[in-house]
Amino acid sequence: MKNAQAMDIKSMSMPGIEAFLQDVVGSDGGPAPLACGLFRLEKSEPLKYEYTYDEAKIILDGEMTVSDGTTTVEAHRGDVLFFPKGSTITFTTASSGLGFICGQRQRDAA
Repeated sequence: MKNAQAMDIKSMSMPGIEAFLQDVVGSDGGPAPLACGLFRLEKSEPLKYEYTYDEAKIILDGEMTVSDGTTTVEAHRGDVLFFPKGSTITFTTASSGLGFICGQRQRDAA
């Protein structure tokens, strides 16, 4: 997919939270499905997300702050994050951030 970073990303439709997620590719078959796409966060209320699957995220642009309630990380372009199944993560940003996501879940099931 050419220029995926410029595509429109669907809103996660959470009041007061400017978070967007769009799966781009995936494999739905077998016992270990895989979905990859884009996640964008704009300055707004924090997004609290509970992972029901393992996910890796690489920051493509901007910055995001992520916290599991114990550890807080400032993630910037080029940083890779991993969220194990069962994690509850709070995402915030002072401006905006864009990440490439890859999760062990069905496509469009985040």
